[in-house]
This record gives sequence, C-alpha cells and structure tokens, in this order.
Amino acid sequence: MANIFTRTADGVMNWVNERAPAMMPVYRKHMTEYYAPKNFNFWYIFGVLSIVVLVNQILTGIFLTMHFKPSAADAFASVEYIMRDVEWGWLIRYMHSTGASLFFIVVYIHMFRGLMYGSYKKPRELVWILGMLIYLVLMAEAFMGYVLPWGQMSFWGAKVIISLFGAIPVIGNGLTEWIMGDYLPSDATLNRFFALHVIALPLVLLLLVVLHIGALHEVGSNNPDGVEIKKGPKGNRWSPTAPTDGIPFHPYYTVKDTFYVGGFLILAAFIIFFAPAFGGWFLEHDNFTEANRLVTPEHIKPVWYYTPYYAMLRVIPHKLSGVIVMFAAIAVLFLVPWLDRSKVKSHRYRGWLTKAMLGLLAVCFVWLGKIGAGPGTDPVETQIGRVLTFLYFAFFITMPLWTAIDKTKPVPERVTTHD
Repeated sequence: MANIFTRTADGVMNWVNERAPAMMPVYRKHMTEYYAPKNFNFWYIFGVLSIVVLVNQILTGIFLTMHFKPSAADAFASVEYIMRDVEWGWLIRYMHSTGASLFFIVVYIHMFRGLMYGSYKKPRELVWILGMLIYLVLMAEAFMGYVLPWGQMSFWGAKVIISLFGAIPVIGNGLTEWIMGDYLPSDATLNRFFALHVIALPLVLLLLVVLHIGALHEVGSNNPDGVEIKKGPKGNRWSPTAPTDGIPFHPYYTVKDTFYVGGFLILAAFIIFFAPAFGGWFLEHDNFTEANRLVTPEHIKPVWYYTPYYAMLRVIPHKLSGVIVMFAAIAVLFLVPWLDRSKVKSHRYRGWLTKAMLGLLAVCFVWLGKIGAGPGTDPVETQIGRVLTFLYFAFFITMPLWTAIDKTKPVPERVTTHD
C-alpha cells in the first residue's frame, strides 16, 4: 500500500514538474533546501501559528461574507441570522471572532521574541520592518472588522476612533467626514469598511506576509544564540554546501510545528466552544446589542488588543497630544533596528540591564492594556498610566544608551542546543 502511495505521489509530482518546472525550485528553496538553525525553541512557533490563524480568518471570513449585509439597517440582523439560522453559522462566526484575538496574541508574542533574541539586527532589518507593516495593516484590518457587526460598541468605538482624526489642525474635520462618508458612522461607513476589510487590506496583508517570509529566507532565520549558522563549518549529511548547524525546514520543523499547531487548535477549540466571549475580552457584552446612536454605552473602550494604545491616548489631557503619543507608540517600533547599539543579538549573552528593560516593557504594555480596558474614571489609575507611558517611551529613547553600556558574555562560535 505504501509503495502504491509513493508511486502515485511521485507520478503527480513528475506530472506537475513537467508542466510547471519553475515550481519545484521554489519549493526546494523555501522548504527542503531551506536550512533553519537546529536550536529553535518554543518561542519560534508563533510565526507559524500566525499563518495558521491568518488562513482561518480568510476561510471563515469568506463564509461570513456570503450572509453578511453591510448596511446600518441590516448588518446587526444579518449577524444574528448567521448565528441562529445559518447551519453551523455560529461556529464560523466564533471561529472568526476568536481568531482575531488569537491572531494578536501570537503576533504580540512573535514580536516580543524578536526583541528578546535581536531578530531585528543586521542583516534582518528589512524582515523586522515588513513585520511591523504587517502589524500596522493587521490593526487596521481588525478595526474595520470590529465595526461591521454594528453592535453598540462597534458603532461608538468607530465614532470615537475616527473622530481622533478631527484633532489634526486645519484638515481634521474634513478628514473625519471623508473617512466616515457622513457626519456619523452610517451606511457609507459600513460599505467602505466592508470593502477594505474583505478585499483591499487582506490583499495587502497577504502580500506583506509573502515579502516577510521571502526576506527571512534570503538572509536566514535568527536563533536563540544569535549566531549566523552560515558562518559555521560547512557540510552535513543533507548537503556538502549546507551549514552544519542547520537542518532542512521540511520535514524536520514542519513535523515539529504540526505538533504545536495541534495543541494550539485544541486550545482555540476550547475557547470557541466554551468561552467565545472570554468574559467580555474577545466579544464585548455591549456588542450583543444593536447600535443605537441615541444611547451611549456606559464605558466606551476598544477591544483588548488596542487598549494599551488607547490608555496612552486617554491619560494625555490634550487631545492632539494624545493622538500623537498613541501613533508614536507604534511608529517607534519601526526604529528598533537602529536604536539597539549592542554587538550581541540574543538576551542570553547580554547583561541584567537588557533583561530588566525587556521585563519593564512587557509590564508597561500589559498594565497599560488593563488601564485602557477600564472605565478611565480613577485619577490614581490615570497617573499610573502617565508613568507607564513615560516608561514605555523611555525604553526606546534610552535604548542606544543601555544597549551600549550593558555588559555582554562571550558568544559561542556555533549554536548551542540548551533551552
């Protein structure tokens, strides 16, 4: 039986190769002949998981668009129709809404791993920049998708976020009306957000993902030691020209990643079937009520993955200054490859100062997220938010200093395999 399967597979491959000979070199370059460092650890699975979630979002989104109606009169009712009357519609909707939050979870961890191991340093600056562009497009994509169900928080969240552009001098009010297509979020807003969410931004996102992976495979993957495997001794049992400390991505890492993907899908299934709203974090309770422009929710707040930046906006008393700070908090991430002056990539071989600063950044970001998800009425919490915002920016502003003075350990000539 195995021989029959092997012959069939070989026959199909030969048939395809005869008719599209350029496909096989591409496959070999990015799979069987792409040599990844042999010491990847748990932190390196989140890039693969982000692709898994992206595929889930695209597939479930296709099915949702078959029944969704992007109009102020019908949007909320069409979501209810999907949930109640479409066969397995509730599952597809929850897979999509849960997938949005899981997407940001794996992306945030993926970004933090890059900071830990210096994956943005030469020669991978372009890989980091493309990754940050993916993050930026993903935020826009998620925001527009968040507006589409036309619940209370969708409507008022759209109104608050879009009105931020009104703080821009001279052109602010005109820009706000141009984005919404009206004086308030309405049919025009839903239609253009639907078009951008379903067609334009996914195309841009897919293009950036392909460029991100392509740029990564040109320079090779970083690893927990921050050692370039192409500089090590040459020759191994797969190829005389391959790096000794590298192994083919396929089948070795594809098999390993499949195990982690299985565990991730089990966790995702548990959330989808037992806690799709996740206590109001993944789906806000106000969004189960149809949008009403005459009734304002008690507390207007974005979904959790925006709350750190929303907290920065809210704790700054001046509106324009708050908008500048919020967007600067994202823009400063693009500068990381040039702010880090350390000669060592990985935190494994850096001193306590780097570890402390990375820990401080993580605490600031999570704490700001908690503040942004709250009502924002506590003056003490507001003061804490201002301190955390200052510390967030201090991490990046002072990075050239503390990365230069931090003590480092000798970096090994070849990768190590300890965890």
